[in-house]
Amino acid sequence: MEYLSDRVKSLSVSQTLAMAQKSRELKAKGIDIINLSLGEPDFFTPDDIKEAAKKAIDDNFTTYPPVPGYNDLREAISKKFLVENGLTYSPEQIIVSAGGKHSLINVILSIVNPGDEVILLAPYWVSYYDQVMLAQGKPVIIEASLENDFKIRPEQLEKAITPKTRLVIFNSPSNPTGMVYTRDEMEKIAKIIQKHEGLFIISDEIYEHIKFSGEHVSMASFGYIYDRVITVNGVSKAYAMTGWRIGYIGAPLWIAKACNKLQGQFTSGVCSIAQRAALAALESKGIDRENMSKAFLRRRDLICGLLSEIKGLKIKVPQGAFYIMPDITYYIGKSDGNVTINDSDELALYLLDKAQVAVVGGIAFGAPGCIRISYAASDENIKKAAGRIRTALSYLK
Repeated sequence: MEYLSDRVKSLSVSQTLAMAQKSRELKAKGIDIINLSLGEPDFFTPDDIKEAAKKAIDDNFTTYPPVPGYNDLREAISKKFLVENGLTYSPEQIIVSAGGKHSLINVILSIVNPGDEVILLAPYWVSYYDQVMLAQGKPVIIEASLENDFKIRPEQLEKAITPKTRLVIFNSPSNPTGMVYTRDEMEKIAKIIQKHEGLFIISDEIYEHIKFSGEHVSMASFGYIYDRVITVNGVSKAYAMTGWRIGYIGAPLWIAKACNKLQGQFTSGVCSIAQRAALAALESKGIDRENMSKAFLRRRDLICGLLSEIKGLKIKVPQGAFYIMPDITYYIGKSDGNVTINDSDELALYLLDKAQVAVVGGIAFGAPGCIRISYAASDENIKKAAGRIRTALSYLK
């Protein structure tokens, strides 16, 4: 008999990771699967970053690192915040963790008590919901429509706030939609946060360098809520370092100290070699980062053009990140004679089976009428995948 805790029973399996696992299993059987499910750049980590990691091994960076991260790395992050975002975070306000996901759960567990309400802006990244549940908080969902570019209206946020609301989780550029809030839109949100004492906002900015026009705006740059913002970032997306597992926060000192305390009991300091690689990434000139962003822009234009030609798909052109989230409600209730599509998750499984293309259903993102497609793939695979999707969907009547 299994004696699992209620907290584990309450968690969902990450749908992005589950679909990626199914793709790997099918590939292992020799099936030609095109995987557009994972949010992972299809580039290798730049050579200068890898060389820094090799040097760290030779220099014997093999003992326990400080719990919040090496001082020189936190100093480099502090400088990055100042130069790139106009934010003043001292090294003491910065905690380095094992990826952005680890940074997020540190913050949520540090400030959310059982029963506290946490506002999520749907479509939202899959792990936000379950991390709030793990902290025994109550997710409160605000739905943003495709017609409004998947962005909420300020009055929706104001209406959702109650005396129990402790936290808002904000993400721009967005995973899963690729949409980007403007400075004006963010300022309206910031002014609402300002009005409610004891209300905090996590600003997940992991995709800040994959943005196709305009400026990136950090939520903490609105000075009147600086002490209520926790900025989350990392090196995974911008530097093709997903496997190195380095994320970080800039936060009010008391929150940073709480995360340090929590991390000290969970993981201690994160991988010493990966930290040295992250330092090299932050101190690089960013040329590789810019080239990757240009490639994602080209791929965005390619996939948008191809998907817009498929009957029944409604799309909004993403402004950042490397995802597109088509509305697929046209296909709900349709059948190929054997399979009837009842929701977006079933459509994702249908495409995996019939088209050999892995995408992710929108239910786990709070967007049941959509699917998420990652275009962090080669131009050739994007073209092949779009053709396969078009053919498979044509069978649904």
